[in-house]
Amino acid sequence: MDEAQARDVLAGTDIGAAGRDAVLLALGENAVFAAGDLVVKVGRDTELLDRARREVAVALWLAEAGVPAVRPAEPAARLVAGHPVTLWHRLSEPVRPAEPRDLAGLLRVVHALPAPGFALPRRELLGGVERWLRLAGDVIDPADAAFLRDRRDGFAAAAATLVPRLSPGPIHGDALPRNVHVGPDGPVLVDLETFSADLREHDLVVMALSRDRYGLSAEAYDTFTGTYGWDVCEWEGCGVLRGARETASCAWVAQHAPSNPKALMEFERRVASLRDGDETVRWYPF
Repeated sequence: MDEAQARDVLAGTDIGAAGRDAVLLALGENAVFAAGDLVVKVGRDTELLDRARREVAVALWLAEAGVPAVRPAEPAARLVAGHPVTLWHRLSEPVRPAEPRDLAGLLRVVHALPAPGFALPRRELLGGVERWLRLAGDVIDPADAAFLRDRRDGFAAAAATLVPRLSPGPIHGDALPRNVHVGPDGPVLVDLETFSADLREHDLVVMALSRDRYGLSAEAYDTFTGTYGWDVCEWEGCGVLRGARETASCAWVAQHAPSNPKALMEFERRVASLRDGDETVRWYPF
């Protein structure tokens, strides 16, 4: 799905003139548009409908629990021309960029929550690998796709045997500062579509990988662990979850390769570093 296709879907909704002037904010598995006082998320395909429905349910649950998070403008997802669409209240302009410590504070709140009154899935971190590779098609080297499938299977088996240090429960699932919005009233959690019930360590490994692969400074990482109160790198299972997330992050980029040469370059950089076992190779956000 490219921007033009997503705009066609947007035109099929009933949000009026605001839709015609919508500004594209992000384009990944969802196209995200700002449209007047709303933010509209258009999913890539029908496969994402259940996830969109769950994201809205999670947002309503967090509102009831008093957790600072984005709020839905409609109580349910809708399907428009085969694409899941959700509407959200647009947040105020940020007062500053989100920092690791902001994320850590929100994770402490989320990790203290009991399970909601509806079922949350396990964090299938590797569950999207096959779909992302399929979307990449023959643009990527078949040997690279086979390599990632082998890694996926190996890390999935290893993750199933992990003994957590923290009590399992609700997690964000994609815990990065980019998923925190700092407005006039403080940090707010956004992008709730990967909310799960699983090892809390999933949320903490993300920042460790950000330090090791994406250039997050040691000082910034220390503010994250200091605010949260624990460093997941002290846990013997950290390497397994880190490897699983690297595998998923590599495959995620592949879906953009058919339409974006830079994505293909980044995909190949990541695969090469995994093949070589070189944990010092810098990856770039995409």
